[in-house]
Amino acid sequence: MDLIELKEFLDEKVEQFNQPAFVETDPIQVPRKFTIKEDIEISGFLTATIAWGNRTAIIKNAERLNSLMGNQPSNFILNASNSEIKQLNKFVHRTFNGNDCIYFIQSLKNIYKNHDGLQSVFETGFQRENSVKSALENLFEIFFEIPGERTRKHISKVQKGSSGKRLNMFLRWMVRNDKNGVDFGIWDGIPASELMLPLDVHTGNVGRKLGILQRKSNDWKAVEEITNTLRKFDPADPIKYDFALFGLGAFEKF
Repeated sequence: MDLIELKEFLDEKVEQFNQPAFVETDPIQVPRKFTIKEDIEISGFLTATIAWGNRTAIIKNAERLNSLMGNQPSNFILNASNSEIKQLNKFVHRTFNGNDCIYFIQSLKNIYKNHDGLQSVFETGFQRENSVKSALENLFEIFFEIPGERTRKHISKVQKGSSGKRLNMFLRWMVRNDKNGVDFGIWDGIPASELMLPLDVHTGNVGRKLGILQRKSNDWKAVEEITNTLRKFDPADPIKYDFALFGLGAFEKF
């Protein structure tokens, strides 16, 4: 396929997969149970953090984590007692254990009390260089500014070449607003045009099969390469093609 044919093909797949039915099997369903902005952000961030492995297990464990927070994430982050926070010690998802979980809650408390929340942290970082990469770098710096357990492997360090898949997915959730009932679109300080593809096994493999990704490693350079191509298809909303690439790989075994 030439670029025009490829765009038409991917546009059809976006239309097919970027629908409310997508939510039924996707981790985004977990924060979709909330209506308060801060609850959506916090639940979304924690859900995205553990979004690797079996999607059924991801959803189950993200819902369990919400339950441990009394299904009031923002209230828990700001007001939980030490004994309530210690209850999180029993949480585990693959290599994300109770100590990691407690550190995440404490760091989020610092972010909401001292840095005006996740939106401000991401958007302040974005404004440094008008790039998502600088937004993710700022998050990393602030997230680990408090003492204690250092769970650095669970927050991507894009300045070291990580693809930042889960953070880019979280940003897609928060930023994109196409009225299709999947992404939230509750943040307005980062343009959808500047989002980066949440590159994973599915989107990477499909991208290579379609010839829009040449790099063999799923790292930040690969994210830049494939996202730059997707911007040729839709400069205003390139990451809508995440639905096409992921759907082709995960659902259609392309």
